[in-house]
Amino acid sequence: MTQMRHCPAVLIAAPASGQGKTTVTAALARLHRNLGRKVRVFKCGPDFLDPMILERASGAPVYQLDLWMIGAQESRRLLWDAAGEADLILIEGVMGLFDGTPSSADLARHFGVPVLAVIDGTAMAQTFGALALGLARYQTDLPFAGVLANRVGSLRHAQLLEGSLTEGLRWYGGLSRERGIELPSRHLGLVQASELNDLDARLDAAAEALGASCDAALPPPVAFAEPELQPAAASLAGVRIGVARDEAFAFTYGANLDLLRNLGAQLVFFSPLHDRELPTVDSLYLPGGYPELHHHALAANTAMCAAIRDHHVQGKPLLAECGGMLYLLDALTDVAGERAELLGLLAGEATMQKRLAALALQAVELPEGTLRGHTYHHSLTSTELTPIARGLSPNGGRGNEAVYRLGRLTASYVHFYFPSNPDAAAALLRP
Repeated sequence: MTQMRHCPAVLIAAPASGQGKTTVTAALARLHRNLGRKVRVFKCGPDFLDPMILERASGAPVYQLDLWMIGAQESRRLLWDAAGEADLILIEGVMGLFDGTPSSADLARHFGVPVLAVIDGTAMAQTFGALALGLARYQTDLPFAGVLANRVGSLRHAQLLEGSLTEGLRWYGGLSRERGIELPSRHLGLVQASELNDLDARLDAAAEALGASCDAALPPPVAFAEPELQPAAASLAGVRIGVARDEAFAFTYGANLDLLRNLGAQLVFFSPLHDRELPTVDSLYLPGGYPELHHHALAANTAMCAAIRDHHVQGKPLLAECGGMLYLLDALTDVAGERAELLGLLAGEATMQKRLAALALQAVELPEGTLRGHTYHHSLTSTELTPIARGLSPNGGRGNEAVYRLGRLTASYVHFYFPSNPDAAAALLRP
């Protein structure tokens, strides 16, 4: 008989991107944490920046949930584990509530987690209620908790918004549009948590403002089912993996690092920006990030460039994703036209664009097996290299990203989700 764990939970969604889901989710997490509750937060879909903020707000690791990339079974395991320790589970949705396949609504329905709709109330009054009703009733089998207003202008404005709700929709309060609460962003999304010196002050201010408009009561408990046991994957016992982590390279799934550790690998973090030499490692993992904001400094660290080139010459494994791949190219040019020569391990150059160049989920059939992940970048790369594989998107969007291989070096724009195929991930990094 399947065991169940019960924990209060809501999925925070919105009619569209840009409504302030992350700000509201972070405010809720910090509000309940400040009340002494253990809060676990998850993020729908492939996002690196929002989880950084949400980890700071909740004080606990934040993992992705998704029915395609992560899969229903792994998502179920993550929720089961969280339900065993948390007083409250918050799940931040992605894009609009019904956007994409699978959508945030699909995830909410699959796990029976009620939706808390966040609607930007700016320049709106009674129409707020119409939007709320549409979100609640568009799919009749969708569990729905209620609605929360963001960017409320005044107490009177909040009263108008609350009064517009019909058919018994619950009002969860409103978050004001005060400066100092909203989280700043740049071209790939929110600014990284480590770059915001006043982040805790912003989070506490948001929590206090939200607490003043709601009673902070916990939502009803949701039943989470025990997952099925999965067979053990291949081993990385004794393998030392160098993982780039600094201002330029920080886009790593927590689940990826957990998997590598669980397979027996020892992770050694290093900074291509600040360190002069590589640690003693068997393999290298260069994740994505913002190399375009630091390309001159990366180029100036010639000792590190030489060390990574030597690692490759020795035939050791090197996996580079998105920003990590840009670092391996001959050169990178930013949006201002500033060019910097980089590692030169991959023949080609990349140029940053002002507009999004690609955004899509990806499944890539590699010689090691099929890995799932996603692509999201503002650069275009020119190269005459022949890819060993190309990604396919389940939604048919722009993508089909090329994967390049030179010896034990594997590079692409795709951010791989290692638990989607632990054996393949281990094979990429095993000496």
